[in-house]
Amino acid sequence: MVGILDGLRVIDMGHFVAVPSAGAVLADWGAEVLKIEPPTGEKQRGIMALSDTAVNWRFEVHNRNKRSIALDLKKEEGRDILYKLVSRADIFMSNYQLSALTRLKMDYDTVSKVNSRLIYAYLTGYGTAGPDKDMRGFDIAAGWAHSGIQHLLGESGGVPPMQRGGVIDRTAGFQIVAGILAALYHREKTGKGQELSLSLYHCGIWTLAADLQVVLGGLPSGVHNRLITINPLSNTYQTGDGRWIQLAMLQSDLSWHDFCLAIQKPELENNPKFVDMKARAVNCEELIRILDEVFVTRTIEEWEKILRANNCIYSRVQTPEEVINDPQALVNNFFEEIDHPVAGKAKYVTTPVKFRQNPVSAITPAPETGQHTEEVLLELGYDWDDISKFKDNKIIP
Repeated sequence: MVGILDGLRVIDMGHFVAVPSAGAVLADWGAEVLKIEPPTGEKQRGIMALSDTAVNWRFEVHNRNKRSIALDLKKEEGRDILYKLVSRADIFMSNYQLSALTRLKMDYDTVSKVNSRLIYAYLTGYGTAGPDKDMRGFDIAAGWAHSGIQHLLGESGGVPPMQRGGVIDRTAGFQIVAGILAALYHREKTGKGQELSLSLYHCGIWTLAADLQVVLGGLPSGVHNRLITINPLSNTYQTGDGRWIQLAMLQSDLSWHDFCLAIQKPELENNPKFVDMKARAVNCEELIRILDEVFVTRTIEEWEKILRANNCIYSRVQTPEEVINDPQALVNNFFEEIDHPVAGKAKYVTTPVKFRQNPVSAITPAPETGQHTEEVLLELGYDWDDISKFKDNKIIP
């Protein structure tokens, strides 16, 4: 089956997570994505999980379905090769610092002269103007801490929580994809290329948009405290076997009757302290303490059956090990098994968007550094003598 982006040529000059994750999405959807790396390899290759494994799985998930060419872009011959690739590409994307792109002569003003129809996308840490525009910014700093997310997710008076690596990066990755597709639509109508930019800081702010909009509206922000949350039916509770369950009944008045039946506390339903959402907000701490005592009386499995039978909105707080074996995730193909050259049978996380008429094709492993260098050079019209000279001059490894 042909991917929905079949025929689209993408140059992915990204490192770490954000831009490579965008490249992975485009590659999953059928685009030809060429990863540009220095001869020593992209930086994320050197960051391994703290475990005894021969495969860098964090690198794999963001770089599957790509080809890799290794070039020394500090040398003119290396840049000339990349310019040839640019001349026939649809998209160029990078999260190198703008000063580095300018130094390597891979800035928009330069490469757009090679291909005026090019969609050129780049990601910064904090934006292209202002006092922080030249700051380096991993998502944990620019997108998580600087945006306010880290502050608001912490408990009052507690240590601000760490995020899992790349959470805002992957959010930014899909923003990059969206911007690229919009630019392609514009090019389809006008024939003109486009330069687009975004930042991890702004992506973090957009992720927190509802909270920030409340503050913009003149109301104070509030750090989470599960004992005084205004809606006790949208809160976490510990079960009798030490697990946690998340209630998510945002329209709590609609769920209050069924919920009281589920927890076998019908006397709460018409109690003036808890009779409606406003009353429950005023008396939230008392109700939460009652519910804490209720939920520890049964196991997580028992509560799941009861809450589902009574049409209550909830989820157990799952571990990653549970997620990868969850029947709901498996039947919907959230993971795909492939043959990996090192790991053997291996499962990969799939991208969320499903195209019915053009379903995502099979995943291939992430390439080795420069694995396709010779193949790509031959496609560009170079011959084996040229390739030998490039190797002698250390343009390619």
